[in-house]
Amino acid sequence: MSTSTGNEATAKPARTRNIPAEIARSWLLVPATKPETFDDAAASRADAIVLDIEDAVDPMNKASARAGVIEWMNNGGKAWVRINDVYSDFWADDVAELRNNPGLLGVMLAKTENAEQVKETFHRLDGKTRVLALVESAVGIEEANNIAKAEGAFRLAFGSGDFRRDTGMSADREAMAYPRAKLVVASRVGNLPGPIDGPTVGTNHPVLREQSAITVSMGMTGKLALAIDQTTIINEVISPTPTDVAWATDFMEDFNARGGVIRDGSDLPRLGRAEKIMKLAIAYGVQPAV
Repeated sequence: MSTSTGNEATAKPARTRNIPAEIARSWLLVPATKPETFDDAAASRADAIVLDIEDAVDPMNKASARAGVIEWMNNGGKAWVRINDVYSDFWADDVAELRNNPGLLGVMLAKTENAEQVKETFHRLDGKTRVLALVESAVGIEEANNIAKAEGAFRLAFGSGDFRRDTGMSADREAMAYPRAKLVVASRVGNLPGPIDGPTVGTNHPVLREQSAITVSMGMTGKLALAIDQTTIINEVISPTPTDVAWATDFMEDFNARGGVIRDGSDLPRLGRAEKIMKLAIAYGVQPAV
């Protein structure tokens, strides 16, 4: 016998995992003009979803898109929101209307170019909401150290497309090495989690896998995604491999068996690597190779 209350159609789907934003790998950008896709995004394998009221929305539709995001969050949805940049005509309304919303996990601040923009956004929201600084220009890259140390800064992200438009640089690995490295070093300087790489455009999964591997090699720990089907690959590539987990497990067992004694100069870096791998393996559910 059915006990349906008629609320099932409006209930939010449960997330299959709860990855802390500090170590979230896949950050799925969702156009705010498509509220019908919000539930699917929230139920996907993305570690974090970002409802986009900036680049994905025509200026004439900003207010209605923002209202749709707020309505979804008021009805139980939880997400990050990419807001417009500080110099735009929409930033003040973005922060004022999102302020104190219980469904807001944090904001991604578009076109961040200095620390004051992060600080002002943080305080206008409520002084508690996390600000993910999206760096998209030459000025922003050169100010990355200060941005990372700004009050309210939570993590850095690379707006690679706008950066290339700003500088005329290509998307080649070599050309993008400097801005990626700059964000990695700045994140360390600011004691932030690893930065989030820019997205891969297109539907070619081998290319996405290759570019996600570059993300990892550069020391970045997350990547923007443009489609749900990209998130699985991003999560897999950015996670420790089963072989890595097996090595870390064996190392920790040996280290503990000898009473945690440091034998030589190589033990401390290996211990740090093993502890990091084990922590991530537990969070991501990666099992050691047999």
